[in-house]
Amino acid sequence: MMNDGGFMGFGGGFMWIFWIVLIVVIFALVRGLGGSGKISDTSQRTPLQLLEERYAKGEIDDQEFEQRKQKLEE
Repeated sequence: MMNDGGFMGFGGGFMWIFWIVLIVVIFALVRGLGGSGKISDTSQRTPLQLLEERYAKGEIDDQEFEQRKQKLEE
């Protein structure tokens, strides 16, 4: 009798783990298919806007900013 109770408790624990993993996998799939929105935001910005953002963050200096801006305006 004790073995049956121990087996059921052990199986029940794995059943909870199974359902938690299943829910996490479904959530990840839905989020992956739906996207986070960051990719679409980047694709909607113009090259000049991206250049200005890099300049504002300090990733490029004044000279590089002006050179790249001239290239974009050609």
